[in-house]
Amino acid sequence: MDLFKKTGKMALGSRLRLFTTRITDDAAKIYDWYHIDFTPKWFPVFFILAEDVPKTITELANEIGHSQPSVSKIIKEMIGAGLVNENQTSTDKRRNVVALSDKGREMSERLVLQCADVDAAIDGVISEAHHNLWEALEEWEYLLDHKSLLKRVQEQRKLRERKDVEIVEYQEKYQGAFKSLNEEWISTYFEIEEADRKALDNPKSYILDKGGKIFVALYKNEPVGVCSLIKMDDANYEYELAKMAVSPAIQGKSIGWLLGLAVVNAAKELGASKLYLESNTELKPAINLYHKLGFKKIVNRSTPYARCNIQMELTLIN
Repeated sequence: MDLFKKTGKMALGSRLRLFTTRITDDAAKIYDWYHIDFTPKWFPVFFILAEDVPKTITELANEIGHSQPSVSKIIKEMIGAGLVNENQTSTDKRRNVVALSDKGREMSERLVLQCADVDAAIDGVISEAHHNLWEALEEWEYLLDHKSLLKRVQEQRKLRERKDVEIVEYQEKYQGAFKSLNEEWISTYFEIEEADRKALDNPKSYILDKGGKIFVALYKNEPVGVCSLIKMDDANYEYELAKMAVSPAIQGKSIGWLLGLAVVNAAKELGASKLYLESNTELKPAINLYHKLGFKKIVNRSTPYARCNIQMELTLIN
């Protein structure tokens, strides 16, 4: 179809719906041609019940991968057609168990030859085609079970938008952004403390002049995120990852990840063996990011911050 040549793969759902409609329309005609009064959408439920084991709606839904309301609707239609009986014998009176009726079992026997003919016809199409659609569907289902199409599109968007993100080293012109971005996130969740003021008001003397670094994330040339590598006067740690902040208006573009990587790589270049940080467990996205970067929780260290309830370290040299 010319439409799909124009749209490309983004119209996958529309193309599959048209393809499904074509197959379903033919399936209805096939039932009619075999003089079997049956609706194609009933088949998955009917097939499970044809194993002659009574099932609940929940059990049927789980086995065929449909929602319970969808299965309930199908069962009602099949009861109306006389193919299914409900309220079958169950040890649990609260469970509505359904099973094929005598008419349903008789239809199941009549369907055997039709199903054999359909299988043979589909095998014929497979033999004529360059690709085995049945095997391809199984493979696609497996892949999408492990990572949905939504997740894959989200990843592609992040990759595309990441191209508009540039991580640069601090310059004096970014002092306002460094301060405002940090104040924004701190005041959203906590209170700005004296230790914050020292770094935010004097980043050059407090961080840079002591051998640290500050990185700035630019999105389309605008500063939207910052993160610091602070030199520590500590026997166990040479540097601390601190003062990471990303504008809420621009989150979701992996900017925190890129800033974190920049700080980790800078620490490695400076020969640090470990990297230290402090945070708060309420900041779940931040904690997840730190874990992703390889940080692990540690205990029994003092901190100048009242808001700190978790401390972490990253080993840089094994």
